Amino acid sequence: MLTYTVRRVLGMIPTLLLISVVCFAVIQLQPGSFLDQYREDPRVTPEALQAMTRQLGLDQPVWMQYLNWMRGIVLHGDFGYSFANSRPVSSLIWERLGWTVFLAVLTLLVSWVVAVPLGIYTALHRHRKRSAALNFLGYLSLATPDFLVALLLIALVLAMGGTNVGGLFSPDMIDAPWSVARVLDLLAHLWIPMIAIGLEGVAGLMRQMRASMLDVLSQDFIRTARAKGAGGRRVLWGHAVRNAVNPLISLAGLSLPSLISGTIIASIVLNLPTIGPYLYDALLNKDQFVAMTLLMFSALLLLIGNLLSDLALAWADPRVRFE
Repeated sequence: MLTYTVRRVLGMIPTLLLISVVCFAVIQLQPGSFLDQYREDPRVTPEALQAMTRQLGLDQPVWMQYLNWMRGIVLHGDFGYSFANSRPVSSLIWERLGWTVFLAVLTLLVSWVVAVPLGIYTALHRHRKRSAALNFLGYLSLATPDFLVALLLIALVLAMGGTNVGGLFSPDMIDAPWSVARVLDLLAHLWIPMIAIGLEGVAGLMRQMRASMLDVLSQDFIRTARAKGAGGRRVLWGHAVRNAVNPLISLAGLSLPSLISGTIIASIVLNLPTIGPYLYDALLNKDQFVAMTLLMFSALLLLIGNLLSDLALAWADPRVRFE
C-alpha cells in the first residue's frame, strides 16, 4: 500500500505539469487581456500603457511567461501577481483556502452522514409511502440549483425576523479573535451554506446508495447468507451495506473540486469567504495568474480526492488490493 501511495503521489507531478500547460494555453486563448480596460480609458497615455505592460510582464513571449510562472512556483512558491488586486496570488488564495477546504470537507461529511442512511432506508422500504416521498424530495433537490436554495433560505430567515444571513460571521465577529462567542456565531451562520451547497449532494448520494443497495440485495451471496441463518442486522451491515457503499467511495474523490468550482454562484449569493468567487472575478477581469492558479488547485484537489478514495476503498473492501 505504501509503495502504491508513493507511486501515485509521484505520478501527480507530471500530471499537474501537463494540467498547468493546458490551463495556461486555455487562459491565453481568451480574447483580450487585463490591460484592455486601460486601453479604452482616454486618461491613460500610450507611454503609461507600455509601462504597465512591461511591469506586468505581458510584453514577453507566451512561452517565457509560462516558464517564469512555473519557475516562481517551483523555486519560491510564488504563483504570480494578481493584476486586479495588486497583490501576490498566494496571499489572496491562502486567506480563503482554509475556509474553502473547511466548507468542502464538512459539507461532504454531512452529506454522507445524511444520504447513506436515507439510501439504505429507501432501498429496504422501496414500496412504502415514506420511501416514495423521500425519492420525490431527492428528485426535487437534484433539479433545484444551489443558488436558488440559498435565496429561498435567505428569504425564509428574513421573513422570520433574522438580519445577518450572509457570510459565516456577523459583522462584529469577522475580525474578532477566536472565542466561544465566535464559534457559536459561526454555527449560527453555517447551517445556511451547508444546506444550500450540500442538498444536491445529499440527493445524489441517496439515489446512488439506494440503487447500489437494491443491486446488492439481489445478489446470490445475500441469499446464501440468509439461507445459512445469518441474522438480519449482520446481513444488512456486514454484507449488503459494506458492498453497496463501494461505488460511493469511488466517486467521493470527484466531490471535492465540484464543491469548490461548482458552487460559485451560491458562494456569491451567500457572500462566503471561499475561492470560488475569486475564480469568477479572475475570469471576468482576465486576471490570468489568479485564474490559472485556482484551476490548478481544483485539479490538485481532484487528484488528492481520487487517491484518498482509492485508499478508502482498499480499507473498506478487503478484496481490493494494490500491487
